[in-house]
Amino acid sequence: MAGRGCRQAEGLKEDMTKMNRSMDLAWCCIAAFLCAMLSGCGNTPGAATVPKNAPASGLWQVVATTGMVADLVRQVGEGRVKVESLMGEGVDPHLYKPTVRDVKLLESADLVFYNGLMLEGRMQDVLQRLQASGRPVFAVTDGIPRDRLIAPEGFAGHYDPHVWMDVGMWSLCVDYVAECLERVDPQARDVYRANAARYKAELEELDEYVRRVIGSIPEPHRVLVTAHDAFHYFSRAYQIPVRAPQGISTETEPGVKDINDLVQFLVDRRIRAIFVETSVPEANVRAVLEGAARLGWRVQVGGALFSDAMGPPGTYEGTYIGMLDHNATVIARALGGQAPPRGMKGRLSVGESGKAGGR
Repeated sequence: MAGRGCRQAEGLKEDMTKMNRSMDLAWCCIAAFLCAMLSGCGNTPGAATVPKNAPASGLWQVVATTGMVADLVRQVGEGRVKVESLMGEGVDPHLYKPTVRDVKLLESADLVFYNGLMLEGRMQDVLQRLQASGRPVFAVTDGIPRDRLIAPEGFAGHYDPHVWMDVGMWSLCVDYVAECLERVDPQARDVYRANAARYKAELEELDEYVRRVIGSIPEPHRVLVTAHDAFHYFSRAYQIPVRAPQGISTETEPGVKDINDLVQFLVDRRIRAIFVETSVPEANVRAVLEGAARLGWRVQVGGALFSDAMGPPGTYEGTYIGMLDHNATVIARALGGQAPPRGMKGRLSVGESGKAGGR
């Protein structure tokens, strides 16, 4: 594990450097397009511009990077904001490159919210330039004390960005988003605070549900094996060890030894299920399954989990609460725990396999 961690740490640092230094021609053109738009905006660099009046439509136009961030802002800003997400279902934010349309949306937005902690990878330059131009641009994870974040060994000060996997941690972002919206729209302070209080109560209920169903998994089987290391906050919060063939960033690729080590771990521990992710290719998981089969241990795919993206828009799984309800329910049921087939409030869709969201 130590050797694997070092290799992934070195790979992640190299990838983060390459994100800013080795962009292809198309990406450079997009960055240049943004610079050209921002050069004429007339704002003082570094000084956030706070709109003086509400927009004519009555709703603040907000652009968010990921579905999780967009849903959070919608909940807190309900009745006062219209939110559009750049990255939809099944999109990997680690690898995402903004299009010219995305840049136009960002430039025309009243406010921009993103996850931060390098999750958006190749968008980081665009977001930083937009913020430096004076636009109201906020990273929701700025509301989390740094001593609460996970800093993997050897990652040179880079934190694990997958904070939404711990419902309690994500709840800390709720108050911060409310503060950011109040800063722009102080006359609606009471609206934002009421929305935040209501949503935090819902998240507390979700947190209790996840804790209960994950805790029901028999101890010998309580190990979560997924496609990439997106579940460390989930692991810490809900007391379930996690393993994955691929590192925190999907920019890194596992080596043969990483795959073989994980195969041996599954066989030795008699782990009954491994999970794929909706935003990550299944090739590495399939390699692990085949390796275990060659050693005489059959591992099933326990279901597809939402890691870096939520479910389809307009569905329950397309909300943050639905996303975590789905994950906890699928994990618990596949590993021998106790969870209702359709989740916390009976709202999960049921796939052909009989598991929530199964495939």
